[in-house]
Amino acid sequence: MAWDYAPAPESAALANLKPTYRPFVDGEFVDGGGEPLKTLNPATEEVLAEVGTASQEDGDRAVAAARRAYEQVWGPMPGAERAKYLFRIARVVAERARELAVLETLDNGKPIRESRDVDVPTASAHLFHHAGWADKLGYAGLGPDPKPVGVVGAVIPWNFPLLMAAWKIGPALACGNTIVLKPAETTPLTALVLAEIAADAGLPPGVLNVLPGAGDVGAAVVGHDGLDKVAFTGSTDVGKEIQRRLAGTGRRLTLELGGKAANIVYDDAPLDQAVDGVVDGIFFNQGHVCCAGSRLLVQESVEEEFMELLRTRIETLRVGDPLDKNTDVGAINSRPQLDRIVDLAAAGDAEGAHRWTSSCPLPERGLFFPPTVFSGVEQTMRVAREEIFGPVLSVLTFRTPDEAIAKANNTPYGLSAGIWTEKGSKALWTAQRVRAGVVWTNTFNRFDPTAPFGGYRESGFGREGGRVGLEAYLQA
Repeated sequence: MAWDYAPAPESAALANLKPTYRPFVDGEFVDGGGEPLKTLNPATEEVLAEVGTASQEDGDRAVAAARRAYEQVWGPMPGAERAKYLFRIARVVAERARELAVLETLDNGKPIRESRDVDVPTASAHLFHHAGWADKLGYAGLGPDPKPVGVVGAVIPWNFPLLMAAWKIGPALACGNTIVLKPAETTPLTALVLAEIAADAGLPPGVLNVLPGAGDVGAAVVGHDGLDKVAFTGSTDVGKEIQRRLAGTGRRLTLELGGKAANIVYDDAPLDQAVDGVVDGIFFNQGHVCCAGSRLLVQESVEEEFMELLRTRIETLRVGDPLDKNTDVGAINSRPQLDRIVDLAAAGDAEGAHRWTSSCPLPERGLFFPPTVFSGVEQTMRVAREEIFGPVLSVLTFRTPDEAIAKANNTPYGLSAGIWTEKGSKALWTAQRVRAGVVWTNTFNRFDPTAPFGGYRESGFGREGGRVGLEAYLQA
């Protein structure tokens, strides 16, 4: 490059980081009965804060408080009144956007420009959107007088901590339910600040409860007899275990799980646009995205030209300090996740795929992995079949549209897909045949609170967002 960017760091002080955080139960922050955990900054592996965790007794108290709030306050409250609280929360999230973005980046490792421009604004938008539905549920096409299901237990992942919290809290509260939320062990901070925002907005005690902790806390939440519904976003293996546990209990369940999305590039695609879409599809949030376009299917006739453009584009990506506004690829969220990425990349080498790695320098400390592309990939290879959840792209080729469909659907997952072509008829033909819950055409990773999101097969069931997403939180 003829020039380089000067560092443009955002101030970590804007996060208003506290030395300790505590669970939020029945309208107040309490000393959790579990063993405290330390949440780390993935970019430095330094401790950010100590977080109190919930015990079984804390979980029982939270569910009891949620039940009481549902029966006595929140459930009977008119939708227009519920909307006022959600609108207040959404406004404060927007007002405190810079603080929340910095805190998310510190706790998660994602670049500040993604936290600032995607995570926090979209979280606020989801809360605003669902607030607007609170007094219109009878007109949603889900029955003339839909009722809330009751108490919801929600478990969310570490890749989009604040956004996933909003995805669960927004529809649950708008529909008149109360909620017990369990954030991920490695990224609990923004969920706890969201609880603080809810309390400041005057949300009645018990309507929202937040229980930090490890997997044992999540298991206690989803298995609690006092719930009416469970909403889980996370790995397919854990989702299967939750489904087994809830089978026969009568409790509702929605699951949004893993993915291995195909990004299909036809020979008539606008290649420069497609390159940017492919880069965004796999390297956004370090590849920590369940709907990431981790399998590139490119038509053979343009493979050589496309791959040259792709490698040139990837070489411009900057990996480094997540708080630097120029950073494109931040830190891997945890040491175990980095180890998994390293192991699966090694499997790609062992199985005969050709690894190409960006020459970008990596920071000397912290959890980082360079943007990596495997070409010559066969469908039987682990890098083509398993969810890597990191900045690793697997490239396969096809000759005909039918072959592209066959390869795209040759996966146990079914969460998302991308299609790149200048022909609308070809895009529609492909979209009708790809077995995925979300299909993007000439774009990727576009999220809108008015549009439903969800998957098929091992990517889960149920939808979040939009009018359809309300259904899981209502009984007609």
